[in-house]
Amino acid sequence: MTISVSRHRESAQLWTCSSSRYNGSVPFQIRQFLKADFDTLWQIDQACFDPQLAYSRPELAFYMRRPGAFTLVAETAEILGFVVGEARRKSGHIITIDVIETARRTGIGSALLQAAEDKLRYAGATTVALETPVNNDAAIRFYKQKGYFVEKTVAGYYSNQMDALVMTKELAHLQPAQ
Repeated sequence: MTISVSRHRESAQLWTCSSSRYNGSVPFQIRQFLKADFDTLWQIDQACFDPQLAYSRPELAFYMRRPGAFTLVAETAEILGFVVGEARRKSGHIITIDVIETARRTGIGSALLQAAEDKLRYAGATTVALETPVNNDAAIRFYKQKGYFVEKTVAGYYSNQMDALVMTKELAHLQPAQ
């Protein structure tokens, strides 16, 4: 997979990606969220997670509007997935990363995670954390492959019923442009 990033202005940042496995190497792009995307993103979140874990409309909107929050969308002719993250001083937080079922295991989740980490580095974060259910083996493997490690377990994190693993990663420092 190749990712090229346009950094003309932070607000207009666009990632153009090509995944060798998505639908016969269809190129996709990662862009900033638009208000018109909200209903589609919420529907994707509902499809990706068990009802106990999926966000309600107000919850998703709340996380997307928090200070320091950002939402990035992967798309071709349709939205394939998205990531919501936030920068908090020197730390970052991945709130959710969702990819439609037909686009999973194609590099889109990896590209979204990389774009979110890049955005967090740009904001000055040196570490990033996320939570995932203790029983989500695929997500745990994915994050470990991306350099995350389990920091702790939080009992009853999801609706006071399911435990979560808190996973963290050190972010490499941005190299100054030459």
